[in-house]
Amino acid sequence: MSLVSSLKHSIFVRIYAGLLIVCLCVALFAQLLMDTINKERVQSYRENMATGAFYLVSEGIGRQISETQREYWLSDASSLFGSTFRIVPINGIDFSSSELRRFDNGDTVVRYINQPTYADVYHRLPDGNSVLTVRISQVTEQQVRAMAVFLLDDLSYYTTLSAKRTRLKELEEKFSFPLELKGVNALGLDNDQMARLRRDEVVILFQDSSTSRGNSAIRIIVPSEINDMAIVMGPVPLFNWFPLNLIISMVLISMFLISLGVYALIFPLERKLQLIQVGVNEVSQGNLDIQVQVIGQDEIARLSATFNAMTEHIKRLIESQRELTRAVSHELRTPVARIRFAVDMLADTDDEDSRHMQRDYIDEDIEALNGLIDEILTYAKLEEGSPKLDLEPVNLKELIEQVVRETNALGKSIKIVGQPPSAKVTAIADRRYLHRVIQNLAGNALRYAETTIIISAGVKKGNAFVSVEDDGHGIAEADREKVFIPFSRLDDSRTRASGGYGLGLSIVSRIAFWFNGSMKVDESDDLGGARFVMTWPIKPLTQVLAADELTQEKSNRDFDNE
Repeated sequence: MSLVSSLKHSIFVRIYAGLLIVCLCVALFAQLLMDTINKERVQSYRENMATGAFYLVSEGIGRQISETQREYWLSDASSLFGSTFRIVPINGIDFSSSELRRFDNGDTVVRYINQPTYADVYHRLPDGNSVLTVRISQVTEQQVRAMAVFLLDDLSYYTTLSAKRTRLKELEEKFSFPLELKGVNALGLDNDQMARLRRDEVVILFQDSSTSRGNSAIRIIVPSEINDMAIVMGPVPLFNWFPLNLIISMVLISMFLISLGVYALIFPLERKLQLIQVGVNEVSQGNLDIQVQVIGQDEIARLSATFNAMTEHIKRLIESQRELTRAVSHELRTPVARIRFAVDMLADTDDEDSRHMQRDYIDEDIEALNGLIDEILTYAKLEEGSPKLDLEPVNLKELIEQVVRETNALGKSIKIVGQPPSAKVTAIADRRYLHRVIQNLAGNALRYAETTIIISAGVKKGNAFVSVEDDGHGIAEADREKVFIPFSRLDDSRTRASGGYGLGLSIVSRIAFWFNGSMKVDESDDLGGARFVMTWPIKPLTQVLAADELTQEKSNRDFDNE
């Protein structure tokens, strides 16, 4: 079975495939969402890190009195930073509205390019008409030390300790990390780091996330002009691509989306099962008219169809049992009454001939009772469940000839005409039940025929058929379905005087059902009376039967001529 067919007919395959697709879609969505979030995070991180340093540079430029001093200061800053600072008109660069809003807030704009890898950094100068820009290929230790020097240069304009600390508080608004003055002895530096501070060197300390509760970070220790005091920049957090809060958020979002997907997959199944549960509850309360309507071709839909068929079968069995009980009690009453009458007659008469006659009557009634019981048991067996069918290739010619011989042996003054197909025509069937069908139809025709009965069989378009016709009065079209109802009898020509128990045609109808075939009655074209035709598939789907094509065509022509 193909995958498409499996997905269409198996609800469990659909659920498994749906879960796989949901998980893949959620994983892809989570990856795209995390990439998008990280791009925004890293962009914000770059701009926040750059804002403080470029604010210091812009402040240094603003403190220069003349244009010459500004150029010299900018040249020295470029040498110190390792990249060339330039001042360009703000109108000369096409900034977006979001970038302009960052300028209005006093922030720095960073444009990052992947191929080749570099970043253009822009910071608007206090005059508002120009921007300070530099191109950075990578962040280096030189740039970190330059930022420390820019900070020292800015603080040099504030002479007292309190003024320096106030300035640091102001600058913290531009930086994304703390700035403070601390005593050197309180920093926990080793001898080498202390010696470097005494030589007015900048000390960079790395703080690993494994030794702290937060992310990895660096601290920049800058020697100040105040004895035994140093400026501490940081801790400066390093960018973490997968912080714990982001991972937890993505896991919760993914679980929520998967839950929605699972609910969407399971909800239709739940609804279908609820419909079946409602049907089961109705049946448990005795309502056998309930029909569960489940749309689809999956297991639940097939289960609902089986449930509907089961309730129909149960309903039909109950009705059949009631009808059978009523009919049996009615049919038994007449022969039992005759037997009782004959027994009374035996007791009241001493005439030997009369006794023999009454005994013969009793034997006939007992035989009639045996026949009735046999018919009832056969019908009950076919009605209650699927009988065991011994399917085999049946030669239709031999079977028709056998039934013709058996019917002629009854000694009726009715002409029995057999029209069998050729000896090569076979059909898959249970021979015993098929013989019973033709025998019952022939027996029924004997009771109503006036002079002639025709028994025929053959194969047409993949279906086998058997047909029995008589030249009796026929059956009115309105009554043709009633003849297959157990113990049913029609008026006029088909009365109780014709004999029988009303089960023969019902048995034929049930056998046709278990053959996966059909039974119909119409008017005989040749004889003018009733024609009963049973058709069924020539072979089961699991069997392959080779047939002579010429024989089949001849049989088809024979059937068309009827």
